[in-house]
Amino acid sequence: MAGYRRQLYRDDAVVLRVQKLGESDRIITLLTRRHGRLRAVARGIRRTTSKFGARLEPFGHVDLQLAGDPKGNQGSSLHTISQVEGIDLYGKRFLGDYPRYTAASAIAETAERLTPVEREPSLRLFQLTLGAMKSLARGEHATTLVLDAYLLRGMALAGWAPALTACAVCGTPGRHRAFSVPAGGAVCPDCRPPGAAHPAPATIDLMSALTTGDWVLADATEAGVRRECSGLVAAHLQWHLERALRSLPLVDRGAPAPGAVPPPPVGDGTGHAAVNREKTE
Repeated sequence: MAGYRRQLYRDDAVVLRVQKLGESDRIITLLTRRHGRLRAVARGIRRTTSKFGARLEPFGHVDLQLAGDPKGNQGSSLHTISQVEGIDLYGKRFLGDYPRYTAASAIAETAERLTPVEREPSLRLFQLTLGAMKSLARGEHATTLVLDAYLLRGMALAGWAPALTACAVCGTPGRHRAFSVPAGGAVCPDCRPPGAAHPAPATIDLMSALTTGDWVLADATEAGVRRECSGLVAAHLQWHLERALRSLPLVDRGAPAPGAVPPPPVGDGTGHAAVNREKTE
């Protein structure tokens, strides 16, 4: 629009992703506190003279001044970053720690997938994402537990929470042994569809604990239970997203103990096999 002057506004955000643009710029994907997910251009950030290049790396919590219409009604959909201050640059703590780096990558990718509409406010998801990054940085809990807790709570915000304390089909309360991703979670014997998994009771308990924040129970679980939980959570998420997450196969889940019984066939830890198998049955 001729004569249109882009307005300035401030917000704080978690950096989800960075992409190269031209010779010296980058496109930064941000999950902001008040304006949801948006993309912004950082001009000259790849030059050695850039004043804020190191502040706009993935997983960091930053305070920004942006140029553009906050509602996206005028001008380009890409905003421009004019100022940035680092609040806590968590990415620096993950660079030498492969499990934490890959878990943070999966969290960032999930946050982007759960916000399909740009500039749609999602305060609770922003707080959840920021809290997960803080927990990973502090090393308060095992990285896989933090990741699975984030995925379960993110699905709850999206309306996709798996049924854990009642049958997903008929609503019969109780602890049910079968788990079906297409059905929506735990299912009773009468409603169990073909191809449903049969996880250990401790696995369902762990999923409930991660959803409600019972870290005493979650931290006391064994590695095999955690791996089985991760497979179910990943399968459930990717079924609803209708696509696989690129970062999940890279997450370090730990090696199975010698002689350990493998988890039910819900996928390879990413949910791919479970999604494909159960959709065709």
